[in-house]
Amino acid sequence: TIEKAKENLGMYQRRTILFIDEIHRFNKSQQDALLPAVEDGTVVMVGATTENPYFEVNAPLVSRSRIFQLKRLDESAIVRLLERALTDEKKGLGEKNIEIEENGLLHLAQLSNGDARSALNSLELAVLTTPENKEGKIVLDQNIIEDSIQKRVIHYDKDGHQHYDNISAFIKSIRGSDPDAALYWMAKMLWAGEDPKFIARRIIIAASEDVGNANPNALTVALNAFHAVEIIGLPEARIVLSQAVTYLASSPKSNASYKAINQALSDVREKRTYEVPAHLRDAHYSGAKEFGHGEGYKYPHSYDNHYVKQSYLPKELEDRVYYQPEEIGEEIHLKQYLEETKYKHKG
Repeated sequence: TIEKAKENLGMYQRRTILFIDEIHRFNKSQQDALLPAVEDGTVVMVGATTENPYFEVNAPLVSRSRIFQLKRLDESAIVRLLERALTDEKKGLGEKNIEIEENGLLHLAQLSNGDARSALNSLELAVLTTPENKEGKIVLDQNIIEDSIQKRVIHYDKDGHQHYDNISAFIKSIRGSDPDAALYWMAKMLWAGEDPKFIARRIIIAASEDVGNANPNALTVALNAFHAVEIIGLPEARIVLSQAVTYLASSPKSNASYKAINQALSDVREKRTYEVPAHLRDAHYSGAKEFGHGEGYKYPHSYDNHYVKQSYLPKELEDRVYYQPEEIGEEIHLKQYLEETKYKHKG
């Protein structure tokens, strides 16, 4: 095809339009092979895909393209398509005597969820599987329409951008303390066939990242939910997931521990690393004392309230504070304890 396009351009100064349906199915090498012809103008490439091109098409090809996003049809547009199919005698169902109950087409459009192909296929199935009545009419009521579509179409690709968009909305709804929104996005994922264990794993992460020590029990609930999902599976697993999601979304939130580990990792990654202070080193093996290991260590349980002032960070980082508990939920008690111990004796 490319060679023929070069010939047309060289001999006749005529550019070739190359249309590639489902371009995301081309592997990286195949997409790379198109690049020179696109760059030098040998072909005008038009690629169609149901996937997000930023995920599935090579970046060099995307950067040389103009992206047009075709959105789902609204209900009124689908109703017009269905009406046209019912009256078109050549390409549609116009030759048949069809009667649809009031709002039947609108109901079908709603069930198709913006997918014209699904709506047309469902209409055809309903017509072909419904016998004529005594008057020679094919009467489609709401029950027949619902049976023909079987299951509401959900636009969801488990490996593409819709997967990431939905899980993002789900997590942000939990973080934002909106149990209703979190349930909606989870229901959409479950209906579309998402692995319930994947959802359960994300709930565990949210329990620590977004709820944290404001409600430490959230992690226990999340872990128990994951184990329950493994044991019972769907459809009952939806109940367990719902309990965990509503609990997390309705809990007080703190990301103090999440920020703390990120700050500590940042120091380890970007700054000089320091040796363990001598008094904190392991002193249980033979010869450790000769190196001064453990010398000067104070055993907290030997002191009042099981606390004694002592440095646990390298000397160079003694003033570093990573964990800063919030005044919310259960975490307020942790903050109070630290203020009465570590922070009170600091300095």
